[in-house]
Amino acid sequence: MKQPPGERRILIVGLGLIGGSLAAALRASGYGRRGSDAAGGFGPAKEIVACDPDADEIARGIEMGLIDRGDTRLEALVEDASLVVLAVPVLAMSGVMKALAACLDRAAPDVVVTDVGSTKAAIREAAVTAFGHMPTNLVLGHPIAGSEKSGVAAANPRLYANHKVILTPEADTDPVATARVRALWAATGAEVLEMDVARHDQVLARTSHLPHLLAFSLVDTLARQDERLEIFRYAAGGFRDFTRIAGSDPVMWRDIFVANRDAVLAALDDFEAGVARLRRAVERGDGDAMLATFDRASHARHYFESLLNQTSYQAEYQMQQHGKLRYRVSPGGGVTGRIRVPGDKSISHRAIMLGALAEGITEVKGFLEGEDSLATLQAFREMGVAIEGPHQGRVTVHGVGLHGLKAPAGPLYVGNAGTAMRLFAGLLAGQAFDTELTGDASLTRRPMGRVADPLRAMGAEIDTAEGGRPPLHIHGGRALRGISYDMPMASAQVKSCLLLAGLYAEGETRVREPAPTRDHTERMLAGFGYEVHRQGDTCWLSGGGRLTAAPIDVPSDISSATFFLVAAAITPGADLVLEHVGINPTRIGVINILQLMGADLRLENAHEVGGEPVADLHIRHAPLKGIDIPVAQVPLAIDEFPALFIAAANAEGTTRLRGAEELRVKESDRLQAMANGLATLGVEHVLLEDGIDIVGRLEGEGSEGASYGGGHIDSLGDHRIAMAFAIAALRAGEEIVIDDCANVATSFPGFIDLARRVGLTLEEQQEAS
Repeated sequence: MKQPPGERRILIVGLGLIGGSLAAALRASGYGRRGSDAAGGFGPAKEIVACDPDADEIARGIEMGLIDRGDTRLEALVEDASLVVLAVPVLAMSGVMKALAACLDRAAPDVVVTDVGSTKAAIREAAVTAFGHMPTNLVLGHPIAGSEKSGVAAANPRLYANHKVILTPEADTDPVATARVRALWAATGAEVLEMDVARHDQVLARTSHLPHLLAFSLVDTLARQDERLEIFRYAAGGFRDFTRIAGSDPVMWRDIFVANRDAVLAALDDFEAGVARLRRAVERGDGDAMLATFDRASHARHYFESLLNQTSYQAEYQMQQHGKLRYRVSPGGGVTGRIRVPGDKSISHRAIMLGALAEGITEVKGFLEGEDSLATLQAFREMGVAIEGPHQGRVTVHGVGLHGLKAPAGPLYVGNAGTAMRLFAGLLAGQAFDTELTGDASLTRRPMGRVADPLRAMGAEIDTAEGGRPPLHIHGGRALRGISYDMPMASAQVKSCLLLAGLYAEGETRVREPAPTRDHTERMLAGFGYEVHRQGDTCWLSGGGRLTAAPIDVPSDISSATFFLVAAAITPGADLVLEHVGINPTRIGVINILQLMGADLRLENAHEVGGEPVADLHIRHAPLKGIDIPVAQVPLAIDEFPALFIAAANAEGTTRLRGAEELRVKESDRLQAMANGLATLGVEHVLLEDGIDIVGRLEGEGSEGASYGGGHIDSLGDHRIAMAFAIAALRAGEEIVIDDCANVATSFPGFIDLARRVGLTLEEQQEAS
């Protein structure tokens, strides 16, 4: 519930739309009701007073109940004000600041001053001129909200709800003052952010000022043409939507453009350059260039909208900060049916990457439309690659060749995908331009030294954050040379990273792995016509070749299928078929391990698609037994162990895992996270540095056939932990509640629907902030 601010008297200077809506929002929060304090008890009156040069606006504000009193003279209202909000036009701010400086000593001793102007450098300069310095109790701010309407009559108590307010405190601004201004805006339902003054003016010049300038210009251009009546008569909704902001207050926007001139001109320069590029493409009839621009813009628009709405698609960090998802899973259930899980994430990433670097057009079917894979698509769009889709798993990539990528305008965001970041590091190390790779909060905790160090040995220049963690700053234009690298730890991501860098390196790049890892990169490189050699535990390639576009049919992801394989394996009466699942020999550790545990799991309809073997996996329930997991199977099932731990908890005897220290550096420390969750359920286990012993129960040993209890699980934002404990509920005696589940969408969109379809009772809820 919104809490009214604790100020004794709030003075709003300027009772137009912005100031009037602030007063209305404060009233709606409960502020200013005489005889009550912010906690709901009785206390001194809290007032909202307003100053405006128009006496009629003051009278209207009082009549509407928005303010208690007002005056056209500032000095008549300052006395005992604890918070002063300057809500006047930007070019009027200098005069108001001088008037305020002359009478501010009449205000409360702890008075705080803030403003709502949309340009901050000019207002800071006005403050320094008026006060002789930047006061420590002045917190400059800007609510990102507005309307084409004006005046206090248009006041809207929800104008700021779910909108952003940017504060730009100085280094010496009193933090108590900043906190009080935050409380003011929080009472309106706004989201409060902080930014430095220069950055604010640059960002707003591009996202607010430039669009208004273009709308004014377009409408004015058309309105001055002879056929303007015909033009406007037949204007469609798109024209109305785009030009709506041209109805805004002309005087206000004149002032903004004058005050923020340099930043607006810089934004206009960038826009004019973009229009010139598009004009040249239209003149030449360059369809690929036009498609690249339109497609990049279309998907960027969806991306921006998802961030604004705090929905998925590269917005995990928003979910983590502003509302997490919780799973509530009822105990018991059956597992039956025939389903197809989404496409393989590892292959989806690689299909886009190699398709972009190939010459020609690559058609991809079965593409995983999860957030991580979509982030990879967007990253290549930002590097100038035209990509159509995805549309129901179909993507068309217009390749630009190994040397055709262009420098992105800013950092490349890869969401939660460690695979994407490590593979991108390799292919970007060979580019002529600098890049920065960043990701969500989870990814920025994961070590990247394991790829940065060997890439540096190849001649790349890469900067990382403390501890070798993201973001990665990759300096372009460095000559790469092939190396022979013995991986200290088996990792398909490291191997793939070095092979991709090897495409750009002089000579031969050889990678030796201590244990077999997934070979999707080698298979796909060969499918794109690039020669890759393999002998024993070593693979290698020579730089300087070329990739030729080829069709890709992405199999269903065996990692996603694993959750349902385990669900069926542990549930009495289960009978489930998972269709078209990839059974690459380097990925079938989960199949081998479940079969060793006694699972009734058969491969049917086996065949090959685009160089990758696939099959339908038919699994029926059968009693499982604990085993010592063969060390050779560990790298073949490294991502599947969270689900396999649930199988072990339902097996007779003890299951022992060793050589799995890699699990400690995934999206979470998966050994520790799973051990914590198992302890919550009451599953006996012993956690080791490189593995775990899990003591299962005999089928039906617990109450009503349950293998363990229920409880509250923290997934630590790790999608595989969340899904593993969701299927654990099938054999739980009580409900399992799992926190922080938003990232499930990164790897398995549609998990909830499929889980319900096969027989789980799973609800998705919003966690309290």
